[in-house]
Amino acid sequence: MNNRLTVLSSPHLHSRESVPRIMWTVVACLIPAGAAGVYLFGMPALRTIAWAAVAAVACEWIIQKLTKKKITVTDGSAIMTGLLLAYNLPADVPFWIPVLGSIFAVAIAKHAFGGLGQNIFNPALVGRAFLVASWPKYLTVFTKPGYDAVTSATPLAMLKEGRLAEQIPYLDLFLGRRAGCIGEVCIVALAAGALFLLIRGYISWHIPASFIATVGIFTYIFGPKGFFTGDWLFHILSGGLILGAFFMATDYVTSPPTARGHLIFGVGCGILTSVIRLWGGYPEGVSYAILMMNAATPLIDRFTKPRIYGTAKRKKATGTGV
Repeated sequence: MNNRLTVLSSPHLHSRESVPRIMWTVVACLIPAGAAGVYLFGMPALRTIAWAAVAAVACEWIIQKLTKKKITVTDGSAIMTGLLLAYNLPADVPFWIPVLGSIFAVAIAKHAFGGLGQNIFNPALVGRAFLVASWPKYLTVFTKPGYDAVTSATPLAMLKEGRLAEQIPYLDLFLGRRAGCIGEVCIVALAAGALFLLIRGYISWHIPASFIATVGIFTYIFGPKGFFTGDWLFHILSGGLILGAFFMATDYVTSPPTARGHLIFGVGCGILTSVIRLWGGYPEGVSYAILMMNAATPLIDRFTKPRIYGTAKRKKATGTGV
C-alpha cells in the first residue's frame, strides 16, 4: 500500500496564507492603479486591461486543459499576469496587442517552464518585451491624459531629448497627469496598494527601497550638467519605477528569497535601470533591468544561501600545520 501521507522533518510551520490568497490580494492592490489609469485615459484603457486579463486567463485554461493538468485559473496568477502586462502598455493600443502579449506571457514565459513557481522570468515583463521587439510603434505612442487623440512624449522621453524646459511638475507626476502606460502613471494609487502589501507582509521593503534608492542616487550623481546635477526625484516619479519596484521586482518566484539577496537584486535593478535611462537608446529601462536581474537570481541565491538551521559555521584552520 502506498503511503498517502509524507511527514518531513521539523520545524513545521503553519500559516493561513495560500497562493490564491496572496495572488488575489496583489490583484486587489493593483486595482487602484488600474482605476486611476481608466480615469486618466478613458475607455481605451479599460478595454486594454480587459483584453489582457481575459486572454491570460483563457490561455492558461486552454493549456491546462490540453495538457490534462489541474485547472488553476481561479488562483489569481493568470489574471495578475494580464493586469501587469496591461499596466505596462499605452491605453490606445489595438486589441490584439494585449491579447498576443498575454498569450506569450502565459504560454511561453510561464507554462513552457513548467507553470507557476517554475518560471525564471516575470511573465508579464516577458510579454511586454516580446511586444516591444515585435511592434515597437504601438508601444511608443502615448495618449495625453484627458484627450482622445492627442499624443505626447513621456517625461523620460522629454528628458532623454534634452527638453528640460518642458519638465512636468512633481505634483503632476505624482497624480498621473502625464503621458505614459496605463498602470504606471498614478504614483499615489500605486503607493496605496504597495503600502497594504508591506503592512500585510506579502512583500518586504528590501527590493523596492534598494531599487528606488539606487536609481535616485545614480541619476543624481550622473546628471546632464556634470556630476551631482541630476534630478533624482524626477527619475523616481517618472516611468514605471514604482510599479516595477513594488509589484514586479518583488515576485516570489523570480527574485531571491533572502533579505541580503533582495538588497543585491534591488541594487542591480537600480543600476541597470539608470544605465539604460541615461545612456541607452530607450528612455525607460525598468522592464529590461528586472528581466536581466531575474536571470541573475540563481547566481545571487548561490552567494546568499542562508545557513542551514541548527548547523554551525565552519571555522578556518589555524596554526603552522606542523
